[in-house]
Amino acid sequence: MRVITGTARGRKLKTLEGKEVRPTAEMVKEAVFSVIHFRLPYANVADVFAGSGQMGIEALSRGARKAVFVDNAKGPLEIIRQNVQTAGFVKQASVIASDAESFLAHAAEKYDIIFLDPPYDMGYGEKLLPLLERPLAENGIVLFEHSVSEPLPDEAGGLVKKKDYRYGRVIVTSYVRPEPSV
Repeated sequence: MRVITGTARGRKLKTLEGKEVRPTAEMVKEAVFSVIHFRLPYANVADVFAGSGQMGIEALSRGARKAVFVDNAKGPLEIIRQNVQTAGFVKQASVIASDAESFLAHAAEKYDIIFLDPPYDMGYGEKLLPLLERPLAENGIVLFEHSVSEPLPDEAGGLVKKKDYRYGRVIVTSYVRPEPSV
């Protein structure tokens, strides 16, 4: 796994080993970043269920102002800290030990981009989508990675689905605030 482009291009990132580990595939990561390319400069990013931190690190490498990495397991938190150091983003990064629900319900900041990559097929869409309106910046976007067997709703918690991007058995669903009525 590596940083695809930007100031940390080519830097190799560590990941945990094991059956439960499911880093975002490079093809999916590249496609996601092509969708949000123009939103990245100076963005405030949250990488929730961060795992290795690759999505937040890629965002920083491509011009995001800062990123918060959220995970609740000791192993991933240590890997994230090492990867942030390797990529050279210690000053722009915060690593938070928290479960996703608590973080989203109590986030003190607003985020322009929120990445969510929870374990598949465990009902996280239903649990987390209603919490996203509060920490999402006015013109922000949520990118929620999930399996094709767990479709997400068209509306949730004050947000609306903008588009589904399908990559084999993986879908990345984008959510935004609804357009104001005229």
